[in-house]
Amino acid sequence: MSSTKHTVRLIGAFAALAIFALAASCRGFFVNPTLTAINIAPSSPQVEINNSEALSVYGTYNDGSTAQVKSGVSWSSDTPAVAAFANPTSNLLEGVSLGTATITANAQAVTATATVTVFLGGVTKIVVSPTSGSFSASTSGSTASFTATATANGKQQDITVNGAIWTITPANTTIACVANTVTSKEDCSDASGQTATPLGNYTLTAGYPGTNVVGTATLTVTK
Repeated sequence: MSSTKHTVRLIGAFAALAIFALAASCRGFFVNPTLTAINIAPSSPQVEINNSEALSVYGTYNDGSTAQVKSGVSWSSDTPAVAAFANPTSNLLEGVSLGTATITANAQAVTATATVTVFLGGVTKIVVSPTSGSFSASTSGSTASFTATATANGKQQDITVNGAIWTITPANTTIACVANTVTSKEDCSDASGQTATPLGNYTLTAGYPGTNVVGTATLTVTK
């Protein structure tokens, strides 16, 4: 009787070892899926100047599965003067100045890029300076120059080049107003280079996306 029980116990022990060995060998057939592509979320980030926005990375794997990549992600910006990360491992994107920048996320040697826009929030006032200007339609190279300054969250910000939307009333396609990024001003002149522009007064308006606040100035076209 004792010998039989001993035999049963041995068989049970061998069976347990066999099951353990089988489980271990089976696990060897399953490997972690390989990351094949990543995406930055949101795909077109927008962050308010002097604020930050948390970004995420989602990965696609070679087995067809998708999941958020929560570790091992590094970040960079091609224009830190506009948008920057506190350090390469931080997903907090900081708005430094108005404009756009291209950011890159890297995970397991797989990269993704996105274009970020740094915007101005809480705009309460826009001032166009000077309040009036003129150019001669018959003089080549004659221009009228303006700047636009927005007040947002109690602070003033130049939006002449980065942000302001300029319009002319009444609409006239022969008047061109082009941002001069060197001197940060909006130069208005005769687009035709001739005397085709009707003489008289026009209203030059500077607005900002996402707000109904505008600033205005008088643009006079002389002979």
